[in-house]
Amino acid sequence: MMAPGEVQYATPSAARSKAAVIFMIASRLVLGAIFLYAAYVKLKAPWQLFAMSIDSYQVLPLGMAEMAAHVIPWLELALGLLLIVGIGLRISGTITALILGTFFALMLRAYFKGMQIDCGCFGPGETISWKTLLRDGSMVADAVAMTWLAFLQKR
Repeated sequence: MMAPGEVQYATPSAARSKAAVIFMIASRLVLGAIFLYAAYVKLKAPWQLFAMSIDSYQVLPLGMAEMAAHVIPWLELALGLLLIVGIGLRISGTITALILGTFFALMLRAYFKGMQIDCGCFGPGETISWKTLLRDGSMVADAVAMTWLAFLQKR
């Protein structure tokens, strides 16, 4: 019988290690806090500012960029809460990794096209640079690793 909060893995001992459990908890708490902060910043500012950031990537029609500006902060808020609480980590982790991967791919595209635009990550005023790419790339890697560990857990 497992103690409350103990995680059991279905793979070899490396995944069962305490380091993996600590990494999993730290990852979900850090990513959850980042998503909550990103949602907070976007929800307290006029939605049109975020819509302009989305539109500056030049991948969506204006109407879809406006819809995304309404939906994304609420999705970030929900994912942040799910990650922090630790509920449904397979699903919430997968969605988090996919969203971060999409954001990162769009940022890479803009950076290599030489577009001097706001990333839109944490509100206006943060131009895409190697620093934002490093930060967001690290978050993608963290989300993928966390999700992989979530799938290794026994149900």
